[in-house]
Amino acid sequence: MPRQAAHPVAELFTARWSPRSFTGEAMPQADLDTLLEAARWSPSASNIQPWRFVYGHAGSGAFAGILAGLVPFNQGWANKASVLLVVASKKTSVAPGATDAKPNPWHAFDAGAAWMSLAVQAHLMGYITHGMGGFDAAVLSTALGLPDDAQIHAVVAIGKRGPKEALPEGLKAREEPNDRLPLSAIAAEGRWTF
Repeated sequence: MPRQAAHPVAELFTARWSPRSFTGEAMPQADLDTLLEAARWSPSASNIQPWRFVYGHAGSGAFAGILAGLVPFNQGWANKASVLLVVASKKTSVAPGATDAKPNPWHAFDAGAAWMSLAVQAHLMGYITHGMGGFDAAVLSTALGLPDDAQIHAVVAIGKRGPKEALPEGLKAREEPNDRLPLSAIAAEGRWTF
């Protein structure tokens, strides 16, 4: 059953969700480049654009390295994705006209905007995305050669949607779109009331 918005929104917001069943078919690099291009045009505080993406196509050493950094639960289904993509951001930036890097307090906020742009573009192209927080940041940072001023926020599985019957038994029942909190639980005028 389609999800129902409480207020009028574009259908892509209720139609997009995060399945776990993937077909495993290869994703053309040109399609991935389009997703990354959408992320490139995301809003950014002071136009710093701190987001960074490291990815691996299924069957590559890069894919295997990213998969090895996931918790076992996520490895069990993400291994069928076409691409695994690490969403990270630079925690520091050099302001225009400056020479010293300073902390960028908005790096994670901007990386989140870039990830959403990528997810929306994927949905529009018929791909599914599933962001994961279940990963070992130290393992991934070492495997990917991340510098000290980078922070990993998520790993995203990308590909074509597969049948839920292909999932392990415990995940089949969860392969359905979920609902969201009501607006009253996330937005209030003038004062924090949550």
